[in-house]
Amino acid sequence: MLAPFEITVCGIGELDEHCAVGVSHVLSILDPDAPVPPAFGTFGEHERLELRFHDVIADVPGMIAPQPEHVRALLRFGADLAREPPARAHLLVHCHAGISRSSAAMTLILAQALPERAAPDILQEVLRIRGKAWPNIRMLDIGDAMLGRRGTLVAAAHELYRWQLQRRPELEAPMRDAGRAREVAAGLALARGPQ
Repeated sequence: MLAPFEITVCGIGELDEHCAVGVSHVLSILDPDAPVPPAFGTFGEHERLELRFHDVIADVPGMIAPQPEHVRALLRFGADLAREPPARAHLLVHCHAGISRSSAAMTLILAQALPERAAPDILQEVLRIRGKAWPNIRMLDIGDAMLGRRGTLVAAAHELYRWQLQRRPELEAPMRDAGRAREVAAGLALARGPQ
């Protein structure tokens, strides 16, 4: 296990399964108009950060894309988590499905907590924790720059997309349809190798 603290990642529909695990910190990423999940009423005492933006990777009319202020807030939250005694530190991060925004947030929090670790190691840990991870590339673009990672987190995410597409090629069309063509293209380019 690479993570210096326990991490749980899930979607809204899975929150009830984690109310008794004793999390110290909850990072809740919701669509701007989504209600607060009622499951939080059953969680014990914890620190909580709620961020609200859509799961998009480009500016889309009528939607709120991830912004630098969102990433700054989640990195501050991650720094607070890192100050917890390791035996008590347990992060639960969720978004709608527990696949994109949450895995990008987890990537950035881990990269901040483990500055000496290479980006591919960080993304492998993300996959270990959440096997269906597909991190939001816009969040990684912003966070990579803030953390001074020189594009390495983004490059490692491209490898993750390649791996997911090779394992589950049926993801390609729905990801494109969801406005994620840039991520799909990056993964496919690596899968095909130099042209």
